Amino acid sequence: MPPADPGKGASARSKRADAVRNQQTLLDAAAEVFSTSGVDAPIRRIAARAGVGLGTLYRHFPTRADLVTAVYRHQIDACAEAGPKLLAELDSPFDALRAWIELFTDFLVTKHGLADALGSDSDRFAALHTHFIDRLTPVCARLLDAAVAAGEIRPGIRAYELMRGIGNLCVGRDTDPHYDPRRLIELLLTGLRTS
Repeated sequence: MPPADPGKGASARSKRADAVRNQQTLLDAAAEVFSTSGVDAPIRRIAARAGVGLGTLYRHFPTRADLVTAVYRHQIDACAEAGPKLLAELDSPFDALRAWIELFTDFLVTKHGLADALGSDSDRFAALHTHFIDRLTPVCARLLDAAVAAGEIRPGIRAYELMRGIGNLCVGRDTDPHYDPRRLIELLLTGLRTS
C-alpha cells in the first residue's frame, strides 16, 4: 500500500475553507442586496457583490429560495447571539434590551417580499418562522428578565408579545416612506420603564 500523500489532506482542507469563506461572503452580499433591493434582486448582482461567479453561487444555493432561507437563518442566528453579548457589554440591562430591539427592528424592516420569495413552499416558510420564534423569543425573554431584575422595567411583559408588537409596528414601512416604526418602538420601550 503506497504511503498517503500529506499534501492531499491540506489541499482538501483548503478547499473546504474556501467553500466556507465563499458561502459566508455570498450570505453577506445577499443580505446587503436584499436590504436595499428586496429579495427579488437579480442573482447576478449578489454574485458580483460577493466577487464570485454565478456557478459558485448556484453551487452553494441552487435556488433563490435556498439563498433567501440561508440568509435569513444566518441573520436570525446573529440576532440571537447578539442578545447575551449586549447584556454582558452594556452597563444596564435596559440599554442591552434597547440595543437588541434596534437589531431586531433592523432585521424586520429589511425583509422585503420574504414570503413571496419562498413562493408556494409553505413548509420552508413555516420552518423559517419556527426557527425565528425558537431562537429569538428566549433571547428577548432573557433581556426582559434582566431588566425586570434590575428594576428598570415593570414585570409581566412577555417576550413573544413584545416581539409581535414590534413586528406589527414595522408593518407598512415598505409602502409608506413617511412612516418610521422606530419612533413608535422607542415610545413603546419608554412605556415599559418603571419610572
